[in-house]
Amino acid sequence: MAFGAPSHLRTPSANLPSSLPRFPSSSPRVVPRFTTINCKQLPSQNPKPRNNSIKSIAKPLAISSVSVAAAALLFPLSSIPNLFGGGGDNFGGNGFGGGSGGNGGGGGGNGGSNFWDKFFSPAPAIADEDEQSREWDSHGLPSNIAVQLNKLSALKRYKVSEILFYDKDKRTTVGTEDPFFEMVSIRPGGIYTKSQLLKELETLATCGMFEKVDMEGKTKPDGTLGLSISFTESTWENANKFKCINVGLMAQSKPLEMDPDMTEKEKLEFYMSQEKDYKRRIQRARPCLLNKHVRDEVLMMLKNNEQVSARLLQRIRDRVQKWYHDEGYACAQVVNFGNLNTEEVVCEVVEGDITQVVIQFLDKLGNVVEGNTLPAVVKRELPKQLKKGQVFNIEAGKQALRNINALALFSNIEVNPRPDEKNEGGIIVEIKLKELDQKSAEVSTEWSIVPGRGGRPTLASLQPGGTVSFEHRNLNGLNRSILGSVTTSNFFNPQDDLAFKLEYVHPYLDGVSNPRNRTFRTSCFNSRKLSPVFTGGPGVDEVPPIWVDRAGIKANVTENFSRQSKFTYGLVMEEITTRDESSHISAHGQRVLPSGGISADGPPTTLSGTGVDRMAFLQANITRDNTKFVNGAIVGERTVFQVDQGLGIGSKFPFFNRHQLTVTEFIPLKQVEEGAGKPPPPVLVLHGHYGGCVGDLPSYDAFTLGGPYSVRGYNMGELGAARNIIELGAEIRIPVRNTHVYAFAEHGNDLGSSKDVKGNPTEVYRRMGHGSSYGAGVKLGLVRAEYAVDHNTGTGALFFRFGERY
Repeated sequence: MAFGAPSHLRTPSANLPSSLPRFPSSSPRVVPRFTTINCKQLPSQNPKPRNNSIKSIAKPLAISSVSVAAAALLFPLSSIPNLFGGGGDNFGGNGFGGGSGGNGGGGGGNGGSNFWDKFFSPAPAIADEDEQSREWDSHGLPSNIAVQLNKLSALKRYKVSEILFYDKDKRTTVGTEDPFFEMVSIRPGGIYTKSQLLKELETLATCGMFEKVDMEGKTKPDGTLGLSISFTESTWENANKFKCINVGLMAQSKPLEMDPDMTEKEKLEFYMSQEKDYKRRIQRARPCLLNKHVRDEVLMMLKNNEQVSARLLQRIRDRVQKWYHDEGYACAQVVNFGNLNTEEVVCEVVEGDITQVVIQFLDKLGNVVEGNTLPAVVKRELPKQLKKGQVFNIEAGKQALRNINALALFSNIEVNPRPDEKNEGGIIVEIKLKELDQKSAEVSTEWSIVPGRGGRPTLASLQPGGTVSFEHRNLNGLNRSILGSVTTSNFFNPQDDLAFKLEYVHPYLDGVSNPRNRTFRTSCFNSRKLSPVFTGGPGVDEVPPIWVDRAGIKANVTENFSRQSKFTYGLVMEEITTRDESSHISAHGQRVLPSGGISADGPPTTLSGTGVDRMAFLQANITRDNTKFVNGAIVGERTVFQVDQGLGIGSKFPFFNRHQLTVTEFIPLKQVEEGAGKPPPPVLVLHGHYGGCVGDLPSYDAFTLGGPYSVRGYNMGELGAARNIIELGAEIRIPVRNTHVYAFAEHGNDLGSSKDVKGNPTEVYRRMGHGSSYGAGVKLGLVRAEYAVDHNTGTGALFFRFGERY
């Protein structure tokens, strides 16, 4: 049994356009040689198994933090790839889907049909999985004879044991690697009825890919049936132009049946009508996103071939879809080729236009509930590419995940694109959210261990210390929150060193609907830290520590320019108290006398000279962060500039300007391919830090040199305390397996300004005022294990530090 069409049609009574489909005049059952291709049946040149889904694209993106358990970018693995994918390199399956109407002028024709209706209808001749295990009927005929499909019994269920695909033009049998082979939905070992086999033949014949196609059976001795499918590939006239249009959200034209009893004049009018309809369709369609480079590449493919063939259209389809999928347009699909047999081939693409964005809140069981968070809070975090009217892009989905996760309001986040059943070719983006509990509290305890006699550690106290923290988040559904924490080293007698912080955070200062992203914060605090200003240099006996207590209030506004770059400005009012290790107020630094006694005649600890200062000052900080992760390694640039401006309010009317500039460059030394499992590049880190102060400067606010985040190899403040400092550093990071090793060199200098600090603590405690170090280390999870050499003394030591230096 065969379907086919002649290669030419000549009508003596009328001059038909060259672009019209060519019908034979003899048989009403012959299907036209289409000037449009229904891509539903067009397989990929690199076919993948039918059940393959877009798992490479749908791989969950997990984001975890202290407050957010997980967030994932999920795609329905059954619906989306089948609906929009199938043939591209990034998608499995067997072919396109869809088409469009019109026969004339290279219009849609029968090869178009309605893709979306077709998608939801059962695929022809696909054996049900259950049937694989069910009984089948023997053909009951002599073995090794050819039999036409219409001669088969309609009551039997035949098992197909072999399929041969024969190219009549090349006179060769097509192997499974040929893309045409994947067009056949019948598979060896499947069980099919006569009607299913005939339906399969009709589908192949009407797809427009074959000028003629024939299918016949061959009986096997074991009672099974072999199938032989012979075909002649369709070809069209040469084309020298290429046009790509987006037909998403356009009504899919349905083919019109042509009455075989039409006169030649009626046929011509029918063709002309179809041609006009298709031209109007092209005019209404929007330009597609395909870039000029790929357009030129496709145009060159057309010009390098003497005629347009079905296999050439497959290559064009694959190239176009590959570009879309490589660019992240996961739902884009070539659905039709029109205008064949003209000088311009039209490629119709359903790009995946977003018609609706739906936000759903789920309870712990996954049921849809009314959420506490206002939807506007979530919607403002969506990138522009993920809003109604845009084309769905995977990268936009990932960006939405990161933005929503940064709100720290949800334990689980899903972004699910699904087809819009009311708008053909449209995508509905569902954002499913599980909210965190609004109220939370946490208690952490610790025991202090200090060196005892002989340097051995002993338990310093049986009294527990730790932190009690609480948070009430998402007030009024607007992401406002109140946070508090209390820290002490002795819960039984907390007044000795009690530290606390209570903070209120008010985002969207200009309103949720305003694109300006400003957040107001206000807090009251009380903290205690060991001052590195009063530290001894090399060879100096242990210097009695000075503790700095700060209690006050702070209010600031942070404006985010991007996810990593921001500007913060505000007011700080605080009381600073300096204390000795017995918690007594200490107005001066202390020294250990040769007799073992302690002298309190060191440098003044405060501006007022009483051990207690009060002041108010403005504070501003701008951060420009262009860093990113490349396979786990940080690359890019980060710049931070901070200014503290005294207002002359407080003890001794302090008026000052304290400023700092930090610039860090992460330079990749090798270009690498980005992706999961790919190795990170080696990175050269260059770092510079400058700090300076003009005006009144209390000792506790002097810049210090030395320490794990200043010049490694030295203790905190071991090099000096000054008004102006400069720090320079370089580090090279070499990836090794799942971590990296590194070597570094650093230098710090007080620029001769140590003497300008009140009491000159650098000279009093015999510090150099400058120093260098070098060393090497390895990153072990969150810990840095490094060996650093103190260049001033030439000695080295092994250090273990948490976090990154830069």
